[in-house]
Amino acid sequence: MTGARILAIEDDPPIRRFLRTTLTVQGYELIEAPTAKEGLIQATTRNPDVVLVDLGLPDGDGIEVIRKLREWSAVPIIVLSARQAENDKVACLDAGADDYLTKPFGVGELLARIRVALRRRERAGPAAAASPMVEAGPIRIDLDQRTVTVDEREVHLTPIEFKLLAALVRHVGKVLTHEQLLKEVWGPAYGEEAHYLRIYIHQLRQKIEANPARPKYLVTEVGVGYRLRDE
Repeated sequence: MTGARILAIEDDPPIRRFLRTTLTVQGYELIEAPTAKEGLIQATTRNPDVVLVDLGLPDGDGIEVIRKLREWSAVPIIVLSARQAENDKVACLDAGADDYLTKPFGVGELLARIRVALRRRERAGPAAAASPMVEAGPIRIDLDQRTVTVDEREVHLTPIEFKLLAALVRHVGKVLTHEQLLKEVWGPAYGEEAHYLRIYIHQLRQKIEANPARPKYLVTEVGVGYRLRDE
């Protein structure tokens, strides 16, 4: 993944300098865009592997940038923003962002989120799409055979549990909002039934986590949704 092309749509010069120093020393190619308009142009012409986008841009809101990118591109999008409200995070993820980092953030966390995004992009390639087998840490799910193993031990899941885990595995490393999961697993009419998720996430943790009280893989993004962590 060294040499991957990262597009940063960010108007704050100190943040851009920080990203330039941090990412180039890791071997990434950084493309900088200080406005929404320039960012969309660079995304179209430079074909980045990951896009980092701020929400407070001088010529528009970052959420609109996300929506426009999602009209034609599946590139992983990570939001970098000082906004900490849960509704802002949910709005970004519902618009199509893959992840959300609140400023200020550490170098290690940023690099880890980028690595996860790049792995997701690799899995989304033609070879991965053709494979019915998906793995996340010790969890292995066969989408054709509808079987799940954890550390090579087969685990029995109910149909709903399997459908929920399959949704999370297909988007491994990505935060999925409550609404996204409810609609994907139960259907469009269940977008507000968050208590369904709490029940089934609890049941899944009992079956796939070594310590369900302190989950390592199936983690909660408070007020937003859930993420299947990719080690």
